[in-house]
Amino acid sequence: MAFNGTLRTAIDIGGTFTDLASYDVVTRSVRFEKALSTPAALDEGVLECFDKGSIDPAAMELFIHGSTVAINTIVQRTGARTALVTTAGFADVYEIGRANRPDTYNLFFEKPAPLVPATMRFSVRERVVPDGRVLVALKPTAIARVLKQIKAQNVQAVAVCLLHAYANPKHEAAIGRAIRRALPDVFVTLSHEILREYREYERTSTTVLNAYVGHQVSSYLRAIERPLRARSFNGRFLIMQSNGGVMTAKRAVQVPVAMMESGPAGGIIGAAELGKLIGEQDVIAFDMGGTTAKTCLIENGLPKMTDQYYIGGYRDGYPMRIPAVDIIEVGAGGGSIAWIDAGGALKVGPKSAGSSPGPVCYARGGIEPTVTDANLVTGRLNPTRFLGGEFDLDTAGAQAAIEERIGRPLHMKVLEAACGIIRIADARMSFAVRAITLQRGYDPRRFTMVAFGGAGPLHAMAIARELHIPRVIIPPQPGHFSALGMLLTDLRQDFVQTRVTDLTGLTAVQINEGFGSIEMQARASIAREGHAAEAVALLRSMDMRYLGQEYTVRVSVADDLSDPDTLAMLRQRFDVTYDLRYGHSSPEQPVQIVNFRVTAIGRVDKPDLASLQDKRIPVTSTSRERLVYFEGHGHLHCPVVQRAEIAEGSVIVGPAIIEEYASTTMLYPGDRALVNKYGCLVIETGGQ
Repeated sequence: MAFNGTLRTAIDIGGTFTDLASYDVVTRSVRFEKALSTPAALDEGVLECFDKGSIDPAAMELFIHGSTVAINTIVQRTGARTALVTTAGFADVYEIGRANRPDTYNLFFEKPAPLVPATMRFSVRERVVPDGRVLVALKPTAIARVLKQIKAQNVQAVAVCLLHAYANPKHEAAIGRAIRRALPDVFVTLSHEILREYREYERTSTTVLNAYVGHQVSSYLRAIERPLRARSFNGRFLIMQSNGGVMTAKRAVQVPVAMMESGPAGGIIGAAELGKLIGEQDVIAFDMGGTTAKTCLIENGLPKMTDQYYIGGYRDGYPMRIPAVDIIEVGAGGGSIAWIDAGGALKVGPKSAGSSPGPVCYARGGIEPTVTDANLVTGRLNPTRFLGGEFDLDTAGAQAAIEERIGRPLHMKVLEAACGIIRIADARMSFAVRAITLQRGYDPRRFTMVAFGGAGPLHAMAIARELHIPRVIIPPQPGHFSALGMLLTDLRQDFVQTRVTDLTGLTAVQINEGFGSIEMQARASIAREGHAAEAVALLRSMDMRYLGQEYTVRVSVADDLSDPDTLAMLRQRFDVTYDLRYGHSSPEQPVQIVNFRVTAIGRVDKPDLASLQDKRIPVTSTSRERLVYFEGHGHLHCPVVQRAEIAEGSVIVGPAIIEEYASTTMLYPGDRALVNKYGCLVIETGGQ
């Protein structure tokens, strides 16, 4: 598909900052900009980035956007007034959920309140059995009755999830047509349009989530796109998905649930690509911004994925059963607020000062001390070169806030209180890294950490030392790395069909038939996104289990099954995968196929990551020094180096501070940083 423009631009809107990365395909030059986010009108922060970077929307062929609007709508419970339609007798499945209790010994534990209350859940008499046969037909009178009930509730959205609609969506489609015809302004989600998989509770929850955020996401995307179209943007508007791919804005309006982790996924993809480029296939991606810190494991060059994600966390969240990059997130960012609980203990986060009023040192009206304020007080941040010198930081204000709110109540000196804030933030983030490594059987010592986000390079070394991670990579422009990662993504859609089948006796022809209809659907869907069929790659996989088990493991499937040994190899691959996951296998046990899966990848021409460096010519200057406080070492005179001045092959030995636009890297005593040919800081941790 041809486009008039030459620019590919990505925007990542975070809780504190809005980041822009723009690549010119002709000059192979890249531009980065950053602005404070504008929560009341998010498009204002986007346009400010365009204006600061002199980016002409008319010159853009692609505009890629990552956003937290969908997940924020769930967490803040600000979504649409939603109704649920399901099969008679199953209206309460959504509220009953699973019997597992996340907090076993908490006598006061309560399940999260459902997004659809009981008074808004309606049922129709129909029944389809798991193999797709219709047992009880859906009558027009049943549809008319439920339509009348929905109209009486003045709803904004409707989720329709019938029993076994994944096997035969005929009844569900009929109800959907009737609702859309009678209530054209209501956002309607049908379960089979987003998830063709069994597990009634998870499928219902995913359908409800999609309906609940639909109106909010639609309004948001229009608000972002409208001012760009007004500036003559006529390229493609793509949205980052939770699965690490992108989709068109039109599809995002239909399947907004797919963009729950839209923002963080870009940085994870970027970390995986950077790891491949520098020969590090096993990577811990660590992203610390102004509001949260995120981490994800990358093994053999591929980010870990999950099919079940809990919006709001496992304990208090809602299950979403679609593929997503397996990210663990904690409320510990630069803007996370330090506070004292009722028992007199110092806490950090999850509440954030955000961009308004922001940390106290921003001098924008903030009064509660944050992690950024603590970093400033200890000397880690330069008060006169924040955001490349765009504004100065108020050191005296930060000191006063920490003393008044933390130091005095805890009988601590300001410096002690600031160090305590940093130490607690580091501990919370190290627990998140533990959760994706040690708690899942991975040794962090065999991984390399890629640290990014505005605050990531400032805290990465402390976390690496805590977990004995031997090497930390700081990419070029770490403060814009999530936006940069979005420029490296392809169109992606995931499809699944539950079809429980015994592997024994199954032929290659039958397996191909199982994938056939899904692959046709995948190609047609990608084509509707405006992508050429010849540029689409289809990846096959199956969810398999031993007979009698409940849960499955995923096994990749070759396109060519003509070799007689292929099926035997498939069984062998399942046993090996099962053994790696659980530490044992049972080759003598019968095996079942549960789900057929197809991932459709629409390849997009992407810039070479090696070319996406800041092309400014290094200048020679005398390194400055300042006092920085290191726990266990006291105040040390640290050289302060501008990253743009460091040539390839240069070595910097800690303690040292490396500054650049939108980020600061801190080296502890004994650390050693080498600048590689791609402009990355490769830091070997010392003093472990």
